[in-house]
Amino acid sequence: MTAPAAVQADSFLTLHYRLAALGPAGEGAAIIDTFADKPATLSLGAGELSPALEACLLGLAEGSRCRFELPAGEAFGPRNGDLVQWVARKLLEQLGDPQERYSPGDVVQFPTPDGTGRYAGAVVQVGADGAVQFDFNHPLAGQAVVFEVQLIGVL
Repeated sequence: MTAPAAVQADSFLTLHYRLAALGPAGEGAAIIDTFADKPATLSLGAGELSPALEACLLGLAEGSRCRFELPAGEAFGPRNGDLVQWVARKLLEQLGDPQERYSPGDVVQFPTPDGTGRYAGAVVQVGADGAVQFDFNHPLAGQAVVFEVQLIGVL
């Protein structure tokens, strides 16, 4: 009988996974959870997971189910105050729908400067002049994280 395939640095994976903050009161709500839906597929080394999360997967055998607890800041780095920024209403109108209304907690997608990708920011507050303050940190930046994974396939 052949041993199950093990995850390597360039593996293509089919898996279920869940990411949640881990605080003094226990686990928070999941930021990502594929267990109740279709599994995810991803290529290690392609930037789809943070390097710390990829490192947890290395060496795991196909069929494994594991739970990892990563200390504050390890999975997505520390929170960076410079990534909380005001964006002028005029720029928001140029980038999207001029009639869009923003509320704290909304997540807004922005094009990268070269136009080849996208990044997200969460609305912190809306100013009286219509400018919007966004937090461009990863939602789990600076936090301890629970990473639960079930490996379905390893190629």
